[in-house]
Amino acid sequence: MQGNQIETATAPLRDDIRFLGGILGDTIRDHEGAAIFDLIEAVRVEAFKVRRSEVDRSAVADMLREVDIHTAIPVIRAFSHFLLLANLAEDLQRDRRRAVHVAAGEPPQDSSLAATYRKLDAAGLDGDAAADLLTDALVSPVITAHPTETRRRTIFDVQGRITELMRQRQRYNRFEPEFAELEVDIRRQVLQLWRAALIRLARLRIQDEIEVGLRYYDLTLFDVIPRINDQVRAALRERWPGHELLSRPILRPGSWIGGDRDGNPFVTAEVVHRATHRAGAVAFDRYLKSLVELEKTLSQSARLVPVTPELAAIADAGYDDSPQRADEPYRRAIRGIRARLSATACRSLGEIPADGIDVGAEPYAGPEGLLADLAVVDASMRASGDGLLADDRLAGLRAAVQTFGFHLQGLDMRQNSESHEQVVAELFAWAGVHSDYASLDEPARVELLSAELTTRRPLIGPTARLSELAAKELAVVRSAKTALDDLGPDTVPNYIISMCTSVSDMLEAALLLKEAGILDPGDADTPPSSPVGVVPLFETIDDLRHGAEILSAALEVPAYHRLVAARGMQQEVMLGYSDSNKDGGYLAANWALYRAELNLVDAARKTGIRLRLFHGRGGTVGRGGGRSYDAILAQPAGAVRGSLRLTEQGEVISTKYAESGTAFRNLEALVAGTLESTLLDVEGLGAEAEPAYEILDELAESARVAYAKLVHETPGFVDYFRASTPIAEVADLNLGSRPASRKPTNSVYDLRAIPWVMAWSQSRVMLPGWYGTGSAFEQWIGDDPARLATLSDLYRRWPFFQTVLSNLAQVMAKADMDIAARYADLVPDKALRDNVFGMICDEFSRTVRMHAAITGTDELLADNPALAESIHNRFPYLEPLNQLQVELLRRRRAGDTSELVERGILLTMNGLATALRNSG
Repeated sequence: MQGNQIETATAPLRDDIRFLGGILGDTIRDHEGAAIFDLIEAVRVEAFKVRRSEVDRSAVADMLREVDIHTAIPVIRAFSHFLLLANLAEDLQRDRRRAVHVAAGEPPQDSSLAATYRKLDAAGLDGDAAADLLTDALVSPVITAHPTETRRRTIFDVQGRITELMRQRQRYNRFEPEFAELEVDIRRQVLQLWRAALIRLARLRIQDEIEVGLRYYDLTLFDVIPRINDQVRAALRERWPGHELLSRPILRPGSWIGGDRDGNPFVTAEVVHRATHRAGAVAFDRYLKSLVELEKTLSQSARLVPVTPELAAIADAGYDDSPQRADEPYRRAIRGIRARLSATACRSLGEIPADGIDVGAEPYAGPEGLLADLAVVDASMRASGDGLLADDRLAGLRAAVQTFGFHLQGLDMRQNSESHEQVVAELFAWAGVHSDYASLDEPARVELLSAELTTRRPLIGPTARLSELAAKELAVVRSAKTALDDLGPDTVPNYIISMCTSVSDMLEAALLLKEAGILDPGDADTPPSSPVGVVPLFETIDDLRHGAEILSAALEVPAYHRLVAARGMQQEVMLGYSDSNKDGGYLAANWALYRAELNLVDAARKTGIRLRLFHGRGGTVGRGGGRSYDAILAQPAGAVRGSLRLTEQGEVISTKYAESGTAFRNLEALVAGTLESTLLDVEGLGAEAEPAYEILDELAESARVAYAKLVHETPGFVDYFRASTPIAEVADLNLGSRPASRKPTNSVYDLRAIPWVMAWSQSRVMLPGWYGTGSAFEQWIGDDPARLATLSDLYRRWPFFQTVLSNLAQVMAKADMDIAARYADLVPDKALRDNVFGMICDEFSRTVRMHAAITGTDELLADNPALAESIHNRFPYLEPLNQLQVELLRRRRAGDTSELVERGILLTMNGLATALRNSG
């Protein structure tokens, strides 16, 4: 686009931002007073002058240095609310631009399913090959808890209402009366937003995190996921008829909230029960509400409409003897289904939901029974010519039950291998199997575990006296067994082993599943079975290098191989983006992950397993973030065989899934990327792959060395990190249910990845998303223009390298070394401050320079104009939040631990996270 075209295209966005900002300003002036409003406005004006380089950065800092905390709080809230409204305006702009694109008749854009179908059609794929590659296809976004996503449901609800009112406003011109009426309604909502607290004051409990995760189902997921599943199934079966593709819905969501106990002492058996059964309750509530609506609408009279014998049998089952419905078989059938579903909910949850009825009906054995009855209703309606009615609410309910079952979402369990080792050692000692399991070497451990996995004999009985750790761990796994019994085999699909470094780590988890009654070892005549898969998580760079070896060795253990064979040779492996990045830096971590995938794909081919990769991505680039569609296409060939699981975390969740249109686009992008990576050659390197891999081997090692020199080898670096970022406040202020560190140490290795990345994001250094990369490029290229040309060529042709550099540019565009310098001033040791911050600034400049050389453009965001516009619009409003955060951190560390100062710090964290939209 030319400059004037960009101005025209972005004018509606600027208008929306000015309109909403003006309303917010009026609200603040009316309810906080002119003095507060004038200060906010003066700070805003100075912040824009800073962006235009008209004044020094200290101008804003000077205005806020001595501000009274009672004044600081509304200032923080004002800029946080504005950024929240700016997010809303940007989402509306994306919808607007998409509508213009479609209206102009332009080809569908990449990451849309329409574009993917065109690519599949052009490729002329064989139906048999497509059917094989899409066997057991699964795309599963897995929602996880996040400490900065502390907004209350009230805020989400108001945001949703403002969004809808702004959409309505677009339909009128300003001379119509409705236009003015909508402005009044929007003002009313903004006032409600201002009067509501942005965040909870109380510590976020894990029970709260469970509810936060579940809120997205009613907001969007209940409607959007089944719709995409139906559309994709229909599109693929139309292209390859006769293959019955996607017999199960491809999109099936998951969760970690309430099942991830790695370093979280608050995940107990009771929490697992709550997480699984609350999810089930959400599903049952939705289905029963839908059945109530169907009862109201399916009023066909038997005097006018014939029904099938199967429908009549359901209607005449005796659950509705109302004379007023004697000639309304569909209503009586739906009431009978509702009665049986109510009884099922009572059996599974211990109570009948609000829209249930208690008439002594027989429960369904599982969702298949409910689907069978709904299929009878559907068939009868179509037989009588009422297919148009069947395609409405009934079709939506059937699609939802097919997708969500009675469990709603699969809850993964996760624990670290060290805990497993301690518990297994204790069980063996109690049972008299071995008195000192921890002393055994790896072959002896594998031998002992393998023997136990071939017998159904439990190791302990109900009277066993166990340590607190062992008792808790067994209780958690047994609670998972109860959930599986109550809600079905998809309720807990995976048991993930953090820091998995050996075969015994995998077998220990399997043994705990057996002890809880989840894994049945089988016998000579019966194969083993387990609804829960054992999933190794390879996290550090060293573990990623050896992941394929560990998996291959595990499959050589007969007991484990039999279990995998009984599960259709399906084996999932999780790849950890966070600890690998914290361990070796951005480029080294990304390449270690790519290499690990190549090795795992090769191991899968040799062992005959169907490999499914689970990507533990965070919101930030430093934790594997970035555009999901691009990330999927950047996977090596064979890594995505119809299946993809990935974590969704933090502000990214609300950004993607709080609104239906946005949720649809983000989920279709996941499916589109998975289909393209599965069915098309997207790597594009061909015979030149190995030379490219060797180049990245060298670059990654150089980047790791540069990163380690700062993070792991510079004396005092951890002290610098703790003083120059709000990491201590992340821990002290209890932002989430999970502690900030795995252990009470002063080591980077023991810090949790989310606080590590979040702290660097808040201070605007963004170090995990770029550090070491510039040095690696500079060292490899040297003075050789041919080497620079080689990297530029890889950038043009290789999706992986493109994505690495694109994500690098995104995070560097959000970094700000001038703001970071304010945080560096919090470090009391001047020599340490000058040394570490000097290294950071030098590497930042080097990385920007090398990015420009390789890509051929000085614009960091040349390939992402939407983000460039977003940064232009919103970043002046980050300035006051960062400056106030530094000021309040200074006060707190000087001894002012008042509630308002702590609240102010928490509000700045939330505001910055809202603005950056991917902070942890």
